[in-house]
Amino acid sequence: QVQLVESGGGLAQPGGSLRLSCAASGFTFSSHVMSWARQAPGKGLEWVSKIWATGSETSYADSVGGRFTISRDNAKNTVYLQMNSLKPEDTGLYLCGVNRNGLDYRGKGTLVTVSS
Repeated sequence: QVQLVESGGGLAQPGGSLRLSCAASGFTFSSHVMSWARQAPGKGLEWVSKIWATGSETSYADSVGGRFTISRDNAKNTVYLQMNSLKPEDTGLYLCGVNRNGLDYRGKGTLVTVSS
């Protein structure tokens, strides 16, 4: 079955950086678009970024463009999210996701807290 396991979250200061990872299994990773989304405390799910199967194209939400970079290593079945210039409003649970056969799958997430 599809499994997505996020890691790399933690506490960062405003202006700091974190790198999130998502290890995937249970499907042909190199054939699927992968995405990141986040959920701030008390708010709904917000799409953050996605990367095409070959990694040739990426897309970002306006709120993170220019600060976050998504990448993938198809040999390791892993997708990453490099987050720079972090802001307090970036605080939330970050989840990676994949749509497979019309169904959306997400991991349990990794918590990012941006605070001084």
